[in-house]
Amino acid sequence: MSLSIRNQFPGTVTSVTTGEAMATVKARLDGGQEITAAVTADAVKDLGLAEGAAVRAMVKSTEVSLATGPVAGLSIRNRIPGTVVDVAAGAAMATVKVSVEGGELTAAITKDAATELGLEAGSSVVALIKATEVSLATA
Repeated sequence: MSLSIRNQFPGTVTSVTTGEAMATVKARLDGGQEITAAVTADAVKDLGLAEGAAVRAMVKSTEVSLATGPVAGLSIRNRIPGTVVDVAAGAAMATVKVSVEGGELTAAITKDAATELGLEAGSSVVALIKATEVSLATA
């Protein structure tokens, strides 16, 4: 199956915490980062998610925010440091490619945000991704 989701990272489940309806699944990505996904308890059961399971974490580029420095006091679980590789700006939106350990991710942000942050090749950034925006597929 081919998907339009640009950001796809292989990893291994390190923990699953299941509640009545929802669960948090933590996975160690092949690049070494930890990512947290908030999924339904049914998805955990249906996909057979358990410690040691191989997964692919997927995030739409429109769900990736960028910061130009460390961020504190924020509920966003996933904070992945990287370096801007390319910025392609259109009239309203910009696509920012970021090199991260083990691969590359893409963020779709407004052109104004890219300009205000001064993003260009070589800029250090932190990709911010809410756990609720991470989808998991079994490998």
